[in-house]
Amino acid sequence: MNIPETTVEESRKHLLTVAVEDYFHSAALNPLIPSHHWKRFESRVPDNTRRALDMLERHGARATFFVLGWIAEQMPEVVREIVDRGHEVASKGYLHEPLQQMTRREFRDDLLRARDVLERATGRAIVGHRVAQGSIGLDDLWALDTMAANGFVYDSSMYPRFRSIASQPWRRFPHVHRSGDLELHELPLSTWGFDEWLLPAAGGNVFRQLPESLMRRLVESWNRTYDAPFNMHFHVWEIDPELPRITSAGWFAHVRQYRNLRRMPDVLRHYLETYRFQSIASYLDLDPNRPPRVTARCDALVRTNSAAQSDDTTHEPITIVIPCFNEELVLPYLNNTLHDLEDSLRDHYNVRFIMVDDGSNDATWRDLDRLFGDRPEFELMRHERNQGVAAAILTGIRHAKTDIVCSIDCDCTYDPRQLSAMLPLLEDGVAMVTASPYHPLGEVRGVPHWRLFLSRTLSVLYRHILRTQLATYSSCFRVYDRKRVTDLQPKDSGFLGVTEMLVLLDSRGERVEECPAVLEVRMLGHSKMKTLSTIAQHLGLIGRVLADRMLTRSAQAGD
Repeated sequence: MNIPETTVEESRKHLLTVAVEDYFHSAALNPLIPSHHWKRFESRVPDNTRRALDMLERHGARATFFVLGWIAEQMPEVVREIVDRGHEVASKGYLHEPLQQMTRREFRDDLLRARDVLERATGRAIVGHRVAQGSIGLDDLWALDTMAANGFVYDSSMYPRFRSIASQPWRRFPHVHRSGDLELHELPLSTWGFDEWLLPAAGGNVFRQLPESLMRRLVESWNRTYDAPFNMHFHVWEIDPELPRITSAGWFAHVRQYRNLRRMPDVLRHYLETYRFQSIASYLDLDPNRPPRVTARCDALVRTNSAAQSDDTTHEPITIVIPCFNEELVLPYLNNTLHDLEDSLRDHYNVRFIMVDDGSNDATWRDLDRLFGDRPEFELMRHERNQGVAAAILTGIRHAKTDIVCSIDCDCTYDPRQLSAMLPLLEDGVAMVTASPYHPLGEVRGVPHWRLFLSRTLSVLYRHILRTQLATYSSCFRVYDRKRVTDLQPKDSGFLGVTEMLVLLDSRGERVEECPAVLEVRMLGHSKMKTLSTIAQHLGLIGRVLADRMLTRSAQAGD
């Protein structure tokens, strides 16, 4: 269908709002990625925000940037650049949580916390707000009252769906919400529909999912029909076609998050060339240079001197071995995760790392050197060819200079900070402590049920043939007494070899402890384990153990 191009109208201006959040904050991925994991991901906000600013600058457009408070706290320089380049900054809350999942007190605390960090970043009053996820409906008008009571001038969180505002249809357009003697301007995102039936049409995911010709006609129809400005929005991550893929996301989440990202810059370019846009503050004629209402808190943070606290604590030297095979997509995530791990262990342990590249044929070795090569606490090793995860772990163990050695997964499906609970269990006489998500106090998150069933079934079989009674036998997340394991020679060097190491310790009568742990689904990249093949190998190992036991009993009977 040919779409007739229109010329930019010189008199009328519409509203443009931009959500500043990272791709892993989005509503599609939010259920998979808890906020305490955000720091693990490599942020794409700085580049994406500047890409958006450059796009708007080329077309002479002004916008309101709704910024997540967490972003402002981590990257205040990005927020300041938005202001310096002539745009308004407003609040999107501190954490990316739906309003409907917060109590009224939690919402107020989140509201004020976000405003505080945004005002410190910008040096200006923050007077506007939009909920981080979802929208405000008629059952949530108390949130508008809370905003008005705390000095906000406007909100832009209403995004009517179907008959959600049928009893108050005037709320589809900009209006003033009254709360006692207070007022709050509400600027709903624009919708398409007739009578009481409304559908979202303001941009973002709608622009990516629906036919471009249809959306152009809807916006053009609004421009002809209504006096109210069209309130359009997009997220900065939507103009980044190279977003990392979260492999644990389901089909629907993938469609919501990644579909048509490559066409989004061209879509936005059409509207920026066709219509004129302004910020909400400009539309409401608010002073863009208004200073903060209260003196922002000092940026200085009081930090506890951990060295002073630890004077009486022995810093036990430990080595953490991390096997890597074709993990270039995961390494930035791992790097950020290890920073948190070092922080969690430094009061009690002197930590060193051995990274073992197990014959990768992608950019893993190059990126290991780039991220860790200059850090004295890291040592890099490399297998010339892929030998398997068990071989990589044993290479690290044999090379370590400490009595205590840990192994963790490169993909961080086990939070490495759980080592804090595992390390104290390596008492005298214990050869290994293994993480156990199948323990009654453990937990598994996001792993398919069929895979759990197979893994648990294997654990039952191992419990019937081994002296060591555990809930989990196949975890790579472990703590070792180095001197008790360096001579282990498993026949399999891959995933099966990890379990075989435990079987060999069991045959010697060594003591193995397990620690309840949480196993989460892999976020980035793909698992190298072939599930069905590995299960077949486990059954073969169980058969070998039974055969060896029968031969031993037969020999003893012959004696």
